Amino acid sequence: MSWCHFRQLIYIPDELKRDFYAEMCRVEGWSTRVLAQKVSGMLYERTALSKKPEETIRHELAVLRKKGDVSPTLVFQDPYMLDFLQLSDSYSERDLESAILREIERFVLELGSGFAFVERQKRITLDGDDYYIDLLFFHRRMRRLVAVELKIGDFKPADSGQMELYLRWLDKHERQTSEEPPLGIILCAGKKRETVEYLDLDARGIHVAEYLTELPRREILQERLRRAIEAARSRLARSPDPNSEISLLAPPAKSRPRRANRKR
Repeated sequence: MSWCHFRQLIYIPDELKRDFYAEMCRVEGWSTRVLAQKVSGMLYERTALSKKPEETIRHELAVLRKKGDVSPTLVFQDPYMLDFLQLSDSYSERDLESAILREIERFVLELGSGFAFVERQKRITLDGDDYYIDLLFFHRRMRRLVAVELKIGDFKPADSGQMELYLRWLDKHERQTSEEPPLGIILCAGKKRETVEYLDLDARGIHVAEYLTELPRREILQERLRRAIEAARSRLARSPDPNSEISLLAPPAKSRPRRANRKR
């Protein structure tokens, strides 16, 4: 990193946040312009990592520093900023998907470094029924397929069953021997955090995140993310078993998959 990088980093007061941006700069080769954009866009606060206890954050950053290994907690965000899609007030899931494909480069940059686009509307067939994965990506550093399902409404528990079916099929039919188990991202317009918490989706390799098609004022976003981080860490502190928060690195659970209906 150059002196210009360090000059930006030294003004970040939080040690963990500063270390996060320094390591991501080093691993992903950010320019000073990209670094400024990531800090301004509050990337750290939007990562799954920021919601973890401080000891976990330090451990993840130490692994990144020593081995260069990138975990899902470093990659996945919530919310995702999709204001660049310039969607109208009323849009469908197909409109959202088409807008993402038109702006695929910017969408991949918002997902994070290392994502490679694989396929749109990936068809899978089970018992004569066709199902379609909205978007399929591959993350080079994690060596995993990442399925993305788009929802224009709030997250519903049935959505997780649909994604779990997709992940099981990908694990059986598409996963290469050198790859880790696939992961899924459900991008929805809204979610109820208690519902997501009870479903224990991290243990099943599923990440639920909101997307914003219009950027709120910075102070509103800061307060929203602050509350989300505090709530997540509070839940972890109340957990009687320190291992109860299973990492996103875990493969999908082996319970019987639920049948999912494709809705368009």
